[in-house]
Amino acid sequence: MRQSILLPRHKRVFKQLGEQIKLARLRRKLSAEQVAERAGIGRATLWRIEKGDPGVTMGKYFHVLLALGLDNDILKLASDDELGRKIQDADLKMKKRAPKRKGV
Repeated sequence: MRQSILLPRHKRVFKQLGEQIKLARLRRKLSAEQVAERAGIGRATLWRIEKGDPGVTMGKYFHVLLALGLDNDILKLASDDELGRKIQDADLKMKKRAPKRKGV
């Protein structure tokens, strides 16, 4: 499978995600070994996640979030799709007149 090339700004997003995951682990006073075991991954994979490696599957990122009790946070992704709503609103057909009322 061919990997796509990420722009530097996209790499920064992954790096920030990894840092946030690491901070969440440290706030909970959990060792890397504990989180890796709970997530069912190796310590090396957890290290890659905490470094923001985009080559790690989203499933493994999710298992780490689950181990940290942050699994509901993934539901926040794209929940406020501002661009999508603007595109949708621009495509709405405006009616020239109001619909006729029934029974009047």
